[in-house]
Amino acid sequence: MAIVAVSIAPSDVGTSLSKYVAAMQKVLREDSRVKYRLDPMFTTLEGDLDVCFEIIRKMQEAVFAMGAKRVGTVIKIDDRRDKVVRMEDKIRSVEEKL
Repeated sequence: MAIVAVSIAPSDVGTSLSKYVAAMQKVLREDSRVKYRLDPMFTTLEGDLDVCFEIIRKMQEAVFAMGAKRVGTVIKIDDRRDKVVRMEDKIRSVEEKL
């Protein structure tokens, strides 16, 4: 299972991106194969890596469908194979140390 942080942003639509972020969140809501969480700068997905890539592609296409001509995508992957770790586990681990 992978934890994937993704930031997708059109570069030719002005400074407010919330409607594009909302469109990407709708893509996630329509696909129940991954768990996800919206954060201020990224959206974090949790699930099979191939499925995450497929959904990220759909999210990117949703932005293009809204009229964007250029889109930048940043992806950060934590693909741990020795044990199952969930988003909450990573956060709890840090909070326990505070």
